[in-house]
Amino acid sequence: MTDENVPSYNQPLLDSYVELINTKISEKTIVESYINEDNFHLPTLIVDPKEWLALANLLRDDEEFAFNYLMNLSGVDYIEYMEVIYHLYSYKRNQYLAVKVKTERDGGSLPSVIDVWRAADWQEREAYDLLGINFTGREITRILMPDDWVGHPLRKDYVFPEEEV
Repeated sequence: MTDENVPSYNQPLLDSYVELINTKISEKTIVESYINEDNFHLPTLIVDPKEWLALANLLRDDEEFAFNYLMNLSGVDYIEYMEVIYHLYSYKRNQYLAVKVKTERDGGSLPSVIDVWRAADWQEREAYDLLGINFTGREITRILMPDDWVGHPLRKDYVFPEEEV
């Protein structure tokens, strides 16, 4: 049981991330920040999509962050918008961070981060293939569905084709 009046043990870490990002990029970069207590008090940032690529490079290259490993990239369909969640890890600092970036549901895109974290390659393709989230700055092709598949089967509005009997 947690006391809602007691701040998370990771709150000072999150506060330092926010301060550094505000100083090194812009105060407009972070839309929201919070501690995800249900996920082991994971520091979490929601960021402006226009600032995402600059932030990704900062998170990897700056010694005060050193997030050199992209653990997971996943897409979520919220009906009103799409969101991509990046789970990062710093081997040097033994720290975790989640970054969420929203995009438009139809026709939206985010800049690719394969030049930042090579592991993003297949994960971006999966988010494109299953949800239709596009990533700019790279050629993107299907990874799970056949090339002639119509639509993106994990979208909440997807209608599966009727099977022939």
